[in-house]
Amino acid sequence: MNLLSRRIYAAVAALAVFAASVAQVRPGIEVLADSGFASLKGKRVGLLTNATGVDSRLKSTVDILHEAPGVELVALFAPEHGVRGDVAAGEKVPPATDPSTGIKVHSLYGATKTPTPEMLAGIDVMVYDIQDNGCRSYTFISSMGQAMEACARAGKEFMVLDRPDPLGGNKTEGAPTAPGNSSFVARYPIPYIYGLTPGELARMIVGEGWIKSQKPLNLTVVPMEGWERDMLWEDTVLPWVPTSPQLPSAETAIYYPATGILGELDYLSIGVGYTLPFRTFAATWINGQKLAAELNSMNIPGVLFRPISYKPYFGFEAGKQLHGVEVYVTDFDAAPLTLVQFYAMEALARLYPAHKASAGARAARFGMFDKVMGDKSLRPLFFRSHSVADLLPAWQKGVDEFRAKKEKYHIYR
Repeated sequence: MNLLSRRIYAAVAALAVFAASVAQVRPGIEVLADSGFASLKGKRVGLLTNATGVDSRLKSTVDILHEAPGVELVALFAPEHGVRGDVAAGEKVPPATDPSTGIKVHSLYGATKTPTPEMLAGIDVMVYDIQDNGCRSYTFISSMGQAMEACARAGKEFMVLDRPDPLGGNKTEGAPTAPGNSSFVARYPIPYIYGLTPGELARMIVGEGWIKSQKPLNLTVVPMEGWERDMLWEDTVLPWVPTSPQLPSAETAIYYPATGILGELDYLSIGVGYTLPFRTFAATWINGQKLAAELNSMNIPGVLFRPISYKPYFGFEAGKQLHGVEVYVTDFDAAPLTLVQFYAMEALARLYPAHKASAGARAARFGMFDKVMGDKSLRPLFFRSHSVADLLPAWQKGVDEFRAKKEKYHIYR
C-alpha cells in the first residue's frame, strides 16, 4: 500500500470512528416502539400531536400508532397549527376527521383550549408528542399542561413521548411568569427560556402542584435515548420539522427568543415575511450602517450585527424597502438571547428618539407584549428610559432559584 493509499485509508477509518461517535438521539416515539408499545396495549389511546410528532425517518406518530399492533388509537387532539400542520399561526383549528386514518380530531385551539369531559370520555390514556422550541410563549406547552389538568380531573392517564429542547437543557433566561399574569403564552411560573424537555416540564408541572385538580395525575414520560443537556439540535442528528411556519430550521429556534418578544409590538420587521424570520430588526426609517455600528459598540456577548436591506413578501411593511440589521449569534452559551431585542430598542431610542418603542408601537399591541413578557410591570419599567440596565434586575429575578429547582425534574445528564 503506497503512502497516498495509506493516508486515504487512515482518513476513511477516522471518519468511520467519528461517525460512530456522533450522538444519534432517539425520540420517545422510537423508544416506545422498541417496547412493542407495551404500555398502550389494551387501552383506548388519544394522541395530542402535530406535524412535528415524527420518528427519525419522518413518519408521523399518528400513523405509527394507528398501524401499531395491539394499539387502539381512537382520537386525535389538535393544538395550534393542527394535527397535520395545515393551519396558519393564530388561526382557530376546526374539529375535523383526519383524512389519512379516519380518526376524529378534537380541536384544542378553537372553541376551547382544554379537552372537555366529552372529548376524554372515549379514551383511557392521552399521549403527547410535540416538538417544542424551548420558549415559554410557544403555545404547545400550555396545551400540554391544560390537557394534563383535564386528564387528572377525568382520571385518565397522560403519557409524554419526550423530545429534545432545541435550546439545550442548561440555558435559562427571563423572570418566571409573575403571579396574576398567567396566560396561554405564559401559563406557568417558568422563565422565558426554561431549559427543560417536554417530559421534564411535565414532571415539574406535576411536582410543583401547578395542576388544579383534586385527583392526582397518572403521568408517564417515555425518555429519549442519547440526549444530553448541553446538546443543541445539530448535535442530535435528527431531522428538523418546522415547529411553526416561521421556524423553518432549528437555527431559527435560537433567534426566536432574541427577537420574538419585540415582534409583538409590531413596530419593526423581525424578518417574518422574508427569508430571515426572527433574525432582523428593520424599518423604512432605519439606517442599517448606523444601527449595526451602534449595536456592535455595545459589545453584547456572543452576538454581532450586520447592515441589511430587504422587502418583506408579507406581514409588517410588506413590499416596502426596509433597512436595519441582521442578528448573528456567534456564541450560544454566552449570548443573552432574550435581551438582544431590548438592546436593539435601546439603541434605536438613542438614534431615533421619535421612533422609540413606546412611541412608535400601537397601544393595542401592549397587552400581548405584556402577556409574552409574563409580567405587565416590565414594559413600563423598560419604557421609562429604554435602558436594558433598568430592566435587567427584574428580568433576572427568580431565574437562579428556578434553575436550582428544576434540577430535581431532570431526566438527562
